[in-house]
Amino acid sequence: MSISKQYRSGEDGDATRIVAAVGGRFSRELGIDLDESRSDAVFQWLLASVLFGARISESIVKHTFRAFEEAGVLTPEEIERTGWDGLVSILDRGGYVRYDFKTATKLLELCRTLRERYSGDLSRLHAEASDSRDLEERLKALAKGIGSVTVNIFLREMRGIWQKARPLPSDLILLAAGNIGFFLQKIEDREQALALLQELWKEGGGRATDFPDFESALLRIGKNYCRKKGCGACPVRSLCRAASGGASNR
Repeated sequence: MSISKQYRSGEDGDATRIVAAVGGRFSRELGIDLDESRSDAVFQWLLASVLFGARISESIVKHTFRAFEEAGVLTPEEIERTGWDGLVSILDRGGYVRYDFKTATKLLELCRTLRERYSGDLSRLHAEASDSRDLEERLKALAKGIGSVTVNIFLREMRGIWQKARPLPSDLILLAAGNIGFFLQKIEDREQALALLQELWKEGGGRATDFPDFESALLRIGKNYCRKKGCGACPVRSLCRAASGGASNR
């Protein structure tokens, strides 16, 4: 038995069943292929991460990203060329009305900084970062308003693609993992929590390269159900200790 069994629970296969129930990576859902780390795909995912970073529904984010696709505005050059008024128009078409002005400003600053400091290439930003924490700070420095939430969203799905992408689990991921019962006790150390979740994923037959699917699935559960106390509608209720008063409904 692994030492970590003292701290975590869950049967083999629970992690993969959760991904099957609620979905995995958001980038794949948007049709963004990050596997080969192409600069265009990585930038598209950063654009989507900026959109996801606001307190707004997933459906609006997806509609807005599609609006950028339809307008052919998916590169730093095209964003700068489109300008503030054009970006606001695209954001409004996607339903991103509440944050349209500030997001247009943020995207223009992001692209300008990326061009001036890294020749418009996020791979260069990654290469110049000294470690994972420096990488996070460099991403935040691209524009005012890019905070920890956006950076965590972005780097979570870059894990295993960028060597220095090592984000710690977010509050919502920890909330879902704790409610489901993956942790036998409250875990304060996020590094330890990450290691336990990675081990659980591996022992359930998941590939290391697909671990971001598990993280994203937990995020979906934490955001859409746990935070809203929506146990009754949760698609993984049968696996959840919190929903069943302490014992999973197996």
